[in-house]
Amino acid sequence: MKKLIFKQLYFEIIKNFLTFLFVLSIIVWTLQSVNYFDFVTNDGHGLKVYFYYAILNLPKIVHRLVPFVFFISLFYTIISYEQKNELSVFWLYGISKSIFMNKIMKIGIFLIFAQIIIGTFVVPKSQLIAREFLKHSSLEFFTTLIKPGKFLNITKNLTIFIEKENEDKSFENIFLEDKRQNLKLIYAKKGLIVDTNNFKIFKLLDGNVVDNSNFKIKVFKFDQINFDLSDIKTNTIITPKIQEIDTYNLILCLSRDKTNLDNFICKENIKPEINQQIFKRLIKPFYLFLITLTCSCLIIKSKNSNGYNKFISLIFTSGFLILILSEVSVKYVSFSTTAIFFNILFPIIILYAIYIIFLKKIKYV
Repeated sequence: MKKLIFKQLYFEIIKNFLTFLFVLSIIVWTLQSVNYFDFVTNDGHGLKVYFYYAILNLPKIVHRLVPFVFFISLFYTIISYEQKNELSVFWLYGISKSIFMNKIMKIGIFLIFAQIIIGTFVVPKSQLIAREFLKHSSLEFFTTLIKPGKFLNITKNLTIFIEKENEDKSFENIFLEDKRQNLKLIYAKKGLIVDTNNFKIFKLLDGNVVDNSNFKIKVFKFDQINFDLSDIKTNTIITPKIQEIDTYNLILCLSRDKTNLDNFICKENIKPEINQQIFKRLIKPFYLFLITLTCSCLIIKSKNSNGYNKFISLIFTSGFLILILSEVSVKYVSFSTTAIFFNILFPIIILYAIYIIFLKKIKYV
């Protein structure tokens, strides 16, 4: 019977956790996905790139939300059990409150390892795949961004200005500055973008080219030239960020001096940020111990006890402060080795203090 009631408790906690996590993740992902439209409207990427990039950012969102959602779901489940007098069933079957707490801690331990796996492997990999996909994607909507009276410089070393667009989609008075190889200034009285089998060219008519190559300036006229638009590259940052580098390479960077590693160059000035990433991936998940133990303290008092409402408010506030502490601690680990050890030992001390208080309180219940 004891196994059955604990099985039901686990089911309720996991059900609430997954429900809250799903709802909040979709809300946050939807809000963030709106910002990803910049890749379409500002950088000229297609909808395929937008959806793929947005989906690959979902693991990062889930990973960030897990501590908060776990706290809310565990807090809500225990309060709900108390309000329905279902916690009394545990005490009637001879289950001590310390055993109850230990059972709850098992869920926290499982979630800690899940967070470490997701943060160490899944999130960096998905972020890197998204960056690589962005790097090798074509600017499908580039031609739709060309507007009269507007300087267009979303691509590297290429600026386009068009004075007028006609009803037949042709343009008048076109200026181009191309710095991709040698500096070229191109002016054309008329022009038309031709898109055939994803091969884009800008057909320019009746103009002049100023070519500055080998420190020599050449000027020549043309009746028609075809300016290739198929090989243009985005201005979007395509170099992997620290948060997208796998944990193994980050640890290697900390253990060596300046070294070229996979996907990035290890420099001394980026090591503080690497400290933050390693702390976030490997140490921060252990704050879930504190959250689990704090929520377990809800069983100290019953709903019929004096000051019960103040007590649950205190537990909720404490849990919320622990979440804030876990976020703030990441910012300070980059300062020094002392700061790193402090941010590791401090939650352990708090954990021990809460555990001692819990054991003392349940003796008098």
